[in-house]
Amino acid sequence: MEIGIVGAGASTVGLLDALARFARGPGALTILEPSPHLWRGRAFAPDLESVLVNTPPMIMSANHGDPGHYGRWLADRAASYLDRRLGQPIVPRGVYGSYLEQTAESALASLRRTGWRADVVRERVVGVLPSDRPTLVTHTGRRHMVDVAVLAVGCGTPQDHYGLSGSLGFVRDPYPLATTLADVAPERDVAVVGSGLTAVDIVVSLAARGHTGRISLLSRSGVLPAVWQRPARVAMNQLTTDRLTALAREHDALTLDHLWSLLDAELGPDLTELTEEVRATNSEDPIERLRRHLSLIDSPGMGRRLLQQAVHVVGPHAWRLLRQTDRDVLRGRHFRAIASLSSPTVPGNAATMLELLETGQLAVIPGVRKIEPGDGGFRVFTDGSVRSADVVINAINPPPHSIPESAHALIASMLTAGTAELHPDGGLNVEPTTGRLVASGHVDPHWYAVGDLAGGGSFITTSIPGLVARAEATARAIVCRR
Repeated sequence: MEIGIVGAGASTVGLLDALARFARGPGALTILEPSPHLWRGRAFAPDLESVLVNTPPMIMSANHGDPGHYGRWLADRAASYLDRRLGQPIVPRGVYGSYLEQTAESALASLRRTGWRADVVRERVVGVLPSDRPTLVTHTGRRHMVDVAVLAVGCGTPQDHYGLSGSLGFVRDPYPLATTLADVAPERDVAVVGSGLTAVDIVVSLAARGHTGRISLLSRSGVLPAVWQRPARVAMNQLTTDRLTALAREHDALTLDHLWSLLDAELGPDLTELTEEVRATNSEDPIERLRRHLSLIDSPGMGRRLLQQAVHVVGPHAWRLLRQTDRDVLRGRHFRAIASLSSPTVPGNAATMLELLETGQLAVIPGVRKIEPGDGGFRVFTDGSVRSADVVINAINPPPHSIPESAHALIASMLTAGTAELHPDGGLNVEPTTGRLVASGHVDPHWYAVGDLAGGGSFITTSIPGLVARAEATARAIVCRR
């Protein structure tokens, strides 16, 4: 069997690692990726030392079957990157990218030892040809016919909500920050569009470079990420995929009431604390909330800890089982709270943010309505004021399940050929348990999608645990196909 993989980011690393563990007998593997930074994707390419992995090591393994895989790799380097408040090593993303590189190369070496041919082709796939077998066409005109094709093209392009593309001083995609911040003079007035983890990366990196000018976080909600607490063992006895599936079968769909009951059974009295956190997210002063969360790093309460694990580990499965009306409630009413609480920032970054907020150099500006380019800068319109900025840096993440610009031609070709169809919520329609593409009701055993391109998942789609779990499920499906 010959497998073609389009893309070489974190999802592909998880896929390769799983294939190396599951594959039996000889085969052939061709990975097509034009990027100079194989295996890293957009998130983990080389960058500033201040651009950190925002997650403790225990949930960053690229091997779904071995949660300690990354921790062991990190052991010799851990002391250099210790976040003392968290008690865990928090490394620059470029260092984690090195781990992904070594994991991928180790998996390829393992496959080659068992008789596999494994090649990397540094070309971009731009289309497909009608055929009984997937035929991938690259930008140079080369054709690659395979038995199985896996689309692992990464996430989409950050949105420009205020139509500023092309304006002098506007940065649409901030990464790598080593490049985008190089031209920002220390005294400039910087406005950052967004207040999530990407915004934190920008602010902390500006501070590390000695920025002295004003920094504003422009946000409709003004909600900052929560702060990681010291890791504690979280045993989910009720919130399991088997239990969620059983409830959905018994009641024809999973509901928010079911999830609430399971949370109650897991947390007991700690559910009250979690409930208050969700309610306070949109109303509490962001400085006070950040200060309070820093004071709770060692708190024994398990509410936030369990929510974080549940969202990333069983969340994608639960989302597919939920009634559409309940999905709409989560997206509309609770998105900011869930995103903030389940994807926190690390304490070191939170402390830097708090210091800048307390000195007044950094401000969180909610209620942003419009941003306009002007003479040599920008005007920012909020609910009650107008302020200026010299530079505007976009920190809005791509929408979930969006298609990256580099893959537009490929996906358009597949849609035209009838090989794929779009999912109503974004991405491509796939079989949830395997990642096989679904078109016109037909499950295609030759085509798969992993990562953010696989539609139908929750609105939090790019966490490593979720990516490698889906990649392993796809690897199992491919191997069983033999």
